Amino acid sequence: MRTAFTELTGVRHPIVGFNRSPAVVAEVTNAGGFGVLAASAYAPEELDAQLTWIEERVRGRPYGVDLLVPSTFAKGDPHDLIASLRAQIPAAHFAFVDDLLARYGIPPTGTRDVADEFAAGVSPAGVTALLDVAFQHRISLIANALGTPPPDLVARGKAAGVIVAALVGAPKHAARQLAAGVDLLIAQGTEAGGHTGTIATMVLTPEIVDLAGDTPVLAAGGIADGRQMAAALALGAAGVWCGSIWLSSHEDVANAAIKAKFVAASSADTLRSPTRTGKPARQLRSAWHDEWERPGSPAPLPLPLQPLLTGEAWQRIDDAAAAGHEGALALESFFVGQVVGSFRGLRPAAEITRTMAEECAARIASLGRQL
Repeated sequence: MRTAFTELTGVRHPIVGFNRSPAVVAEVTNAGGFGVLAASAYAPEELDAQLTWIEERVRGRPYGVDLLVPSTFAKGDPHDLIASLRAQIPAAHFAFVDDLLARYGIPPTGTRDVADEFAAGVSPAGVTALLDVAFQHRISLIANALGTPPPDLVARGKAAGVIVAALVGAPKHAARQLAAGVDLLIAQGTEAGGHTGTIATMVLTPEIVDLAGDTPVLAAGGIADGRQMAAALALGAAGVWCGSIWLSSHEDVANAAIKAKFVAASSADTLRSPTRTGKPARQLRSAWHDEWERPGSPAPLPLPLQPLLTGEAWQRIDDAAAAGHEGALALESFFVGQVVGSFRGLRPAAEITRTMAEECAARIASLGRQL
């Protein structure tokens, strides 16, 4: 299949596999797609190790990284950033989370708290450190998931011959990204997992395609099989950016408890909520969200204060859910799109990639015979 995206990247299938798991990234790339690693989940030294691991397995095939580069960030003391940010969290919010965990009987965890690392990674200095690591590797694409990429990111990408991509949820976002000089737009509809807007993919994609001119556009949100991929191409997209479907892969690092909840879920079991990151993000609905919606519950804090507030809580929930703890299983959740209702079981990421491409080709051929 040849599209503007395959011509730009040299891949066989216009399928991007976005995931936090290096194994998913490598498997998608090796199956003819384009793997993209969610890099903000890692500290700089960890990101360096993960990118090295990916490169050893893809052997020169193209892959990319995605960073959260917030357009706004809470102010803190640059000499003691995390402590100064934590000091801005009201005591009532800490008390609410502590009470929630106590009522569900969630035990302490023995794993390290990664919330501080995440907050540092999405700070201006942290983003620069992750970019420095990424550009030391053989990446072919770098994507910005929140807001317009800073000028130095675009300049570094163009100087290194790296495609600069950006996710957009509305035409006004696309206009700003195009003005900034990005090479690729991802039109992400509200069906998508994670941070997403309110416009549906079917509506958003042709709007962005019309606005983008010669700049290729990928469709994202609600795409988990070849039929949906064919629909995206029919809307004018040059390919698809998929995230949620890889959560049903063997290689994804999510624990077995949340994967079981995904397989049992329907497409109506997700919601957009700021209670995990401080920005509206689609995730699997659970008792966690019910608790935050009760009368008298505090309002979620902005990024990065909310993840600093809830990061340790989620580690405790994840660890306890993996061990079968009843209260943790009720609370357990993760970012996932509405396509979760189509999950029927776990499959290898490479199989998902190849099947999607084959189904898409068959659907397009079938439509051609109807003319």
